[in-house]
Amino acid sequence: MEYRNLTLNEIDALEQQGCRSTEWTQVLVAADFDAADLRNVCFDGAVRIGSGAHICNVGIIRTTDGATYGEDNMISVKNEAGDGNVVIYSALTSQTAAMMVRAAEQGDKELFGKLRAMASLYAKEVMPACTTIGSGVTIQDCRELTNVVIGDECELCGASRLIDCTLCSTPDAAIYIGDEVIMENVVAQAGATIVDGAKLYDSFVGEACHIGRGFTSEGSLFFANSHMDNGESCAALCGPFSVSHHKSSLLIGGEQSFYNAGSGTNFSNHAYKMGPIHYGTLERGSKTASGAHILWPAHIGAFSMVMNKVQTHPDTSLFPFSYVIGNGRKTNLIPGRNLITVGTYRDVMKWPKRDKRPAEGRRSLINYDWLSPYVIERIKAAINCLEEMQEEQGYDAEEYTGKGFVITPSALQHGLEYYKLALRMYGNASSTDDWTDLLGLLTPSEALEQMREDILNDDISDIATLESRFKNIYDGYNQWKGCSDNDSATEQAYEQWRKAIRQDAEREYEMGDVSEEQIAEFLDSVS
Repeated sequence: MEYRNLTLNEIDALEQQGCRSTEWTQVLVAADFDAADLRNVCFDGAVRIGSGAHICNVGIIRTTDGATYGEDNMISVKNEAGDGNVVIYSALTSQTAAMMVRAAEQGDKELFGKLRAMASLYAKEVMPACTTIGSGVTIQDCRELTNVVIGDECELCGASRLIDCTLCSTPDAAIYIGDEVIMENVVAQAGATIVDGAKLYDSFVGEACHIGRGFTSEGSLFFANSHMDNGESCAALCGPFSVSHHKSSLLIGGEQSFYNAGSGTNFSNHAYKMGPIHYGTLERGSKTASGAHILWPAHIGAFSMVMNKVQTHPDTSLFPFSYVIGNGRKTNLIPGRNLITVGTYRDVMKWPKRDKRPAEGRRSLINYDWLSPYVIERIKAAINCLEEMQEEQGYDAEEYTGKGFVITPSALQHGLEYYKLALRMYGNASSTDDWTDLLGLLTPSEALEQMREDILNDDISDIATLESRFKNIYDGYNQWKGCSDNDSATEQAYEQWRKAIRQDAEREYEMGDVSEEQIAEFLDSVS
């Protein structure tokens, strides 16, 4: 967009409307600027205003020396006391953030250095010369806007303070910032909503995310469609569809995606009182029940439910769809049980429908496939592990011991049945053996390793090329996954699974909290 200086008549009109500036020559405006759209605004330093912006009752809009606009900001997620493992910039995606964090965790300094350099280069390329307000922006009743980039059609209403922030608002996915919000060193992507006194510091808010009701975030990342109310986060790496609604919930030092935090959820990263150096992972689709408390380090498998206080630092990554239950000094694992629950069924069906991002231009790449090669790989390993436990610890053992957890004989046997059901449901698809989940993007490890080599060889040297390569993996998912002909055995397995889901729903109905209409509607929907 081309900008021009204000005319003397416009300056006179603005001053009569209560506007002030330390130097009017530094306030540049769009060609069709209308002075009537600005009232009671104070400007300090260089500011650019786009077409059709409406600004009223703003304490100060300014640019200061050393402005970063939230770009190229290094923070440390998961390990709160770390040296920094991810760079915030306006085009950051969940898959690139995951790649950065894994490189740092694995001590791959060369790869991390290359990724950091690409992010810094991108940030420098897009960083404006001064505070910039886009076209169609509405700003009213705000106290302070210092070093901000505000995208087209963004609306700020009643915000308290924004310092060094970039709001990547677009006409088809506008950003809204509401009452009493404080943001410092924050980047927010298209469609984000930050309202009701939320306070964010050194944080990233991804596409169509919601942060509100006094939620406080420090050094955290939230990606596509995450929803945070009331609670707080610190050094949290929250992938797509991470949800927390409750005042007493604290997300600290963890990685999670497709996650739902129960009331009173708490993570502790002071396990040995050596400071906040411990962290953990809840793989995709995990939940924590009300009052759950996990002492990091711990690694919880995909689509699992965690209950009570878990303090044995379990690693259940090989056991998806499990219940992980704290029991004093023990942690009980019920492998596979969550495969046949109403909650899991509803979750995997709802996520694709709840993506609020515009269909075009989505940055973070999300695979919704729940019986994916990533999960099936772990299920196969879980079956082998359970059978080895029986052989090594005895078929008549009172309980079986794993990595920070115990399993009863009955739970072990049922776990084998659940996992074998999942294999039959998956069919005869043959894929690469090793997969990883980059915060929503299911990726063959061989493809990721090839990307690493290409980055180190400078065949991938900029953010656009990096994201294009991730998009190629996303588009080729079905090919990587392998084809499966759904035979009668596969369909029979699915019907067995649906029957189990219906039975679980009927058990809830028998508790008396579900109406006949609700249970009938749900049972009809299970298909």
